[in-house]
Amino acid sequence: MNTQPDPTKPGLRMNELSAATGVPKSTILYYLQQGLLPEPVRTSPNMAYYDPECIPIVQFVQQMQRRHRLSLEEIKALLDRWGGDVDLALRYALNTQVFGPPPPDDSLLDRDQFCEQTGLTTAQLDDLLKARLLLPLEEGRFDHHDVQMGEVFAWALSLGFAIDDFTYYVTLGDQIVDQEFALRSKITRPLPYDEDARITLRMVANARLSRAYIIDRLFQHRVAAMGDIKEDDT
Repeated sequence: MNTQPDPTKPGLRMNELSAATGVPKSTILYYLQQGLLPEPVRTSPNMAYYDPECIPIVQFVQQMQRRHRLSLEEIKALLDRWGGDVDLALRYALNTQVFGPPPPDDSLLDRDQFCEQTGLTTAQLDDLLKARLLLPLEEGRFDHHDVQMGEVFAWALSLGFAIDDFTYYVTLGDQIVDQEFALRSKITRPLPYDEDARITLRMVANARLSRAYIIDRLFQHRVAAMGDIKEDDT
């Protein structure tokens, strides 16, 4: 369905706004009642047209609710504080780049479901959380990335590895992230928000590529230098 605004119309009809955002009419109307969306232009009692800017607002509200568990009151306070000077589409894109798209609520696992799926015991889960080797974005709720890492640690622990054997990832990871933030701040500190966000979008993508590339290549060069994987590299 074409959800692009028609320049001959004063805005989007409700079905177009719903299609563009993937959010049902009832939810959009509730956002409107809560003061999160600008009032539509009403051309008749049964026909209303919504500003196309409602699309990024609805997307942003959904993201803040599902990814950050903010209430509608908290989200409205953010929108009111920013006023009309903030590019919400850009904020949405930046948030998605950093955190990924919010997963469906029914795809998130609680502690018991997580342990059942990964094979970890509740004690092992608590130890991994304490060691920050598992870092769910929502407390007590685990997405598919958490599950993948949980399965990795369950397998490693079954071989006889200890949790402390892997804490260097956290130690070195903190150092890497500190340096990445310092580099970002060096470039973006004097910039206005929108320009800062655009550069940060690219820097986040570049940082992910750099981490994967450099660590994998260091590993590959180390194995190549060994000549044989059974060679003692101490």
